[in-house]
Amino acid sequence: VELAESGGGLVQAGGSLTLSCQASGNILGIKDMGWYRQAPGKERELVAVMRQGGIMEYADFVKGRFTISRDTVQTVTLQMNALDPGDTAVYYCRAEKVATMSVLYDELWGQGTLVTVSS
Repeated sequence: VELAESGGGLVQAGGSLTLSCQASGNILGIKDMGWYRQAPGKERELVAVMRQGGIMEYADFVKGRFTISRDTVQTVTLQMNALDPGDTAVYYCRAEKVATMSVLYDELWGQGTLVTVSS
């Protein structure tokens, strides 16, 4: 079981990017999926999470610019608009309570995808 992110890249300030995360493996269910980010020299921080039941949580710095969606049980997308150089970071996908036939994972992380916003 693993998470794979895609969609990162270089964009100018004010631009948009869409990040996608796909969980692969013999997965029966995933409770929560979300996005975190880590900028150079900073701690990893929550960006947005889609909790069970469709409850969405966003960091204050998102300020209505980002939208998280859970397209399927195994995928989560982050639409990012009005990007700012301060959004430059490695973005990580996280899945909580990932159930397979034999194992329940408390959490899984993807490898991360780099988002660079130029001024």
